[in-house]
This record gives sequence, C-alpha cells and structure tokens, in this order.
Amino acid sequence: MLSYQHLYHAGNPADVHKHALMAAMLDHMAAKPKKLSYIETHSGRGLYDLTAPEAVKTGEAAAGITRMQGLFRPDHPYIQMLERVRAAHGAHSYPGSPMVASHMLRTDDAMHLAELHPQEHDALRKVMKRRARIYRQDGFELAQSLCPPDPRRGLLLIDPSYEIKEDYARLPKFIATLHRKWNVGVIALWYPILISGAQAGMVRALRGENFPKALCHEVRFPPVRDGHRMIGSGMFVINAPFGLEDEAKMLSRLFQGMSGA
Repeated sequence: MLSYQHLYHAGNPADVHKHALMAAMLDHMAAKPKKLSYIETHSGRGLYDLTAPEAVKTGEAAAGITRMQGLFRPDHPYIQMLERVRAAHGAHSYPGSPMVASHMLRTDDAMHLAELHPQEHDALRKVMKRRARIYRQDGFELAQSLCPPDPRRGLLLIDPSYEIKEDYARLPKFIATLHRKWNVGVIALWYPILISGAQAGMVRALRGENFPKALCHEVRFPPVRDGHRMIGSGMFVINAPFGLEDEAKMLSRLFQGMSGA
C-alpha cells in the first residue's frame, strides 16, 4: 500500500518521542571514531513544512513539537539538531528521520534509505541530494540485503506505517532474522500505541525469549485530534547504546508532565 504520507502527521508527539531517542542514540554512537552505517526501511520525504495544507489540516504538530520543544533542555541533541535544520530550511520546517540522521552523523558515515511511495521517494532524493544512497525498494527487502552492512557498526530504523496489518505479526520474526545476521547492530523499531491494542501481541513477541534485554520504551499522550486512534508511541531497541535508558526515563517524565498540564 502506498497511500501513507507522513506530512499529515509530521512533528506530532510520536515524532518527538522517536526522534529524541534517535538523536540521543546517534549522538552517542557518533562520538566514537569508528564509522557508522545508518539504514532506514520507510524513510518518507525527509523534510516537512509544518505550514503546508496537509500539516495544517490535522494540526498534529501543535500537540507535538510546537508544544513540547520548550520542555527539553537547550543542549539536548534533538533540540540542537532541530535548530540546525531550521537554520538551513526555515523556521517552520520539521525533519523526518533521514534528516535527523544526516545531521547527527559524520560525512563519511554511510546512509541507506528506502522509500517506495513515488512522490515521497522523489522528494527524499531532492532533499538528501548525495548525502545518502536512496532506494525505491521495499524497505524490508533492503534491510535483508544490506545486513550486515559495511561498516558493521551502525543503526537500523524500522518505521513502517502499519497500514498493512500483517506487519504486526511479521516484524518479530523479521527482526530476529536480522539480528542473527547482524548481532552487533542497533536495531530500533518504532510502533504506535493504539486504542485497539493492535500492537500488544507484537510487543509481547519481541519481549519474549529472543530479546529479553532489549530496551522497550513507551509513552502515552491524549489523541491529537478527534477520532485519532493513536494514544502513545513505542520504541523497541536491540543493543541500545549506553545511556539510552536514562534518556528514556527523561522522556517518560517529560510526557507525563505534558499529559498533566
């Protein structure tokens, strides 16, 4: 299915959660001299204009980055990255995960980005220019073909739209296969927390005997608009970098404070 476009949801609370954890992970990993590989299975267009009609229509950024930016400390890697992006692209821009990664990595680190949607793929190529290898390919297939990557040290972000409901059942086995091939890689899966609880079985399977020591972090927030089915955001991280657990605790406090405001 190719109907999903993230512009309607850019900068919402789930993006804040996901990108803050991403920035913290990549900031820690890039502090060491060894080169990195970054792989993303569902990249989107990489950069979003929060004044675009699609973003204004849903208003999701108002409940996310607009409301929450001031809750972070000014020197947080996420905030520093966001300021660099807006200095380059305008005050109303918001980075997708590829742009977050490009601002956290070094120029000699490898980036591999998959995006099947034709318009999103074209936009991604324009905004990323030559910074990354961009594939109009199924992201799951790309990850299977690249892992283990060169350099072997790195991070894989799996961030599907979950429009295909079978993804919930498919992902635990898929991630276990990737981990067997690339046991040193940081593998991060984002997932929505839904009113229906559709994600619960997947999370139980991931937390089972394969990855009992992985970091599983979830935050809750009110629906960003009437009828919205997402009430939280989750990140499941295998081989989580040092310090990510403390970062997750900080984000839990931040989201709890926002919910209570």
